[in-house]
Amino acid sequence: MTTNAENSQPPPRRRAPAGAAVLRADVTEAIRAAVFQELAAVGYARMSIEGIARRAGVGKTAVYRRWRSKLQLVLDLVSAVAVQGLPAPDTGSLEGDLRLLYEVTSRALRHPVASQVIPDLQAEAARSPEIAEALQKALREGQDGVARGIVTAAERRGELRAGIDQELALDLISGPLYWRSVVIRGARPAKGYLAALTRATAGALRAL
Repeated sequence: MTTNAENSQPPPRRRAPAGAAVLRADVTEAIRAAVFQELAAVGYARMSIEGIARRAGVGKTAVYRRWRSKLQLVLDLVSAVAVQGLPAPDTGSLEGDLRLLYEVTSRALRHPVASQVIPDLQAEAARSPEIAEALQKALREGQDGVARGIVTAAERRGELRAGIDQELALDLISGPLYWRSVVIRGARPAKGYLAALTRATAGALRAL
């Protein structure tokens, strides 16, 4: 016969199945940071899971539990950059939006890690279609999403004509800084350069 005391006892807890341990977010973020540091220090070709684990302060198993290989790891991180994107400017004017975009992008591209990692991945992209696709997504789609928003807002305000050639407009907006920062890899733009670039780009867009 079952007593009331027995009926009131809580059911036994289930044990998590073996191997089902939750991946700690702080470890994942440490590995992500270590990847960018390792890329900047030694480049993709010489980068290793061992070096990433050592830099992150974790064992190799912690890396392999999250990514199968260094290629998958890098592709995941590069793709994540595209998802994060850039903050969409909303200053109320075409030139204001362009200037803010150029200031943010210029600072990001001058970062020591970005200035070393992006050119190295571009070189690897020539040998790896997977890296090429991920890099295209990160550098093109992320920037274009913001640039497209600037053009659409300017059309809505009447600063640009309706039906403007979107692809040409996006090339005009996004091209100059990437050319200087990624291809030429020059120093910080001279004083007044971003203001002049803003005026020139806005003028070119109005002429489309």
